[in-house]
Amino acid sequence: MTDQSGTPRPMQTITPSPDDPRALRDALGRFATGVTVITTASDIGPLGITANSFASVSLDPPLVLWSPARASKRFAAYAEAKHYAIHILGAEQEELSRHFATQGSDFSGIDWAPGAHETPLIEGCLARFECTPVAVHDGGDHVIVVGRVDRASWRDGAPLLFLSGTFGRFARPD
Repeated sequence: MTDQSGTPRPMQTITPSPDDPRALRDALGRFATGVTVITTASDIGPLGITANSFASVSLDPPLVLWSPARASKRFAAYAEAKHYAIHILGAEQEELSRHFATQGSDFSGIDWAPGAHETPLIEGCLARFECTPVAVHDGGDHVIVVGRVDRASWRDGAPLLFLSGTFGRFARPD
């Protein structure tokens, strides 16, 4: 950000500490991300979770990653999942993101259908990747799940973005 004269504000500097995780979270929050919902079939039925920890890894072989938090009540189901789908949300899907941030097993009112291996596939997303996990790596208070993309689907549209705890939209320059 800049002040009224257009001069950039001075940077804040911290040394990450478990005593003040909020400071590091605030710094990390300066990186705008897309928003995803990850779905899987579980012992209790379809399961979904909102995540912004998604990245492409490789085109050959086709690999992507995401990172579920160990503290999540849904962690075990995802750490043990044999198949899952990553749904990249469109700008109009903020409510879907908020829903799965808190309501992992409630698919009522959600337009979805079971795909291969009973993986829940949500309709209307910007993109969707049906995956098989190939590796799980330690990532501190998260794990890093690397998956092979078995099938990908997409449509045109604007993405839902997340920055500093706030949802936003991408504006293309004219």
